[in-house]
Amino acid sequence: MLIYKILRRPEWDVFRAAGVTAGAPVDLADGFIHFSTAGQVVETAAKWFATESDLVLVAVQAEALGAGLKWEASRGGALFPHLYRPLHLSDVVWDKSLPLGATGHIFPEGML
Repeated sequence: MLIYKILRRPEWDVFRAAGVTAGAPVDLADGFIHFSTAGQVVETAAKWFATESDLVLVAVQAEALGAGLKWEASRGGALFPHLYRPLHLSDVVWDKSLPLGATGHIFPEGML
């Protein structure tokens, strides 16, 4: 199962250069890296990145993250994937630009 992380372009650039990240500022503050499932990521984008256009959507294979991945209740009691270890560039299955369109973010075709 793929899970998704939305990063701002500068965060993605730093992650790519370093090969590892502890996450965005919100992740550092919370002590884990926030992810969303395919069914959650549209709402995540709308809630936290509503006006941001220079974003990168990163896909990660959940099962490959091992014991560091925990499924925890969050928004509305839904279980969200939270990673309690650094994310390595080698964990990333693919990355795609996540542009902002007239009615919200434009997700890669076939993803949702």
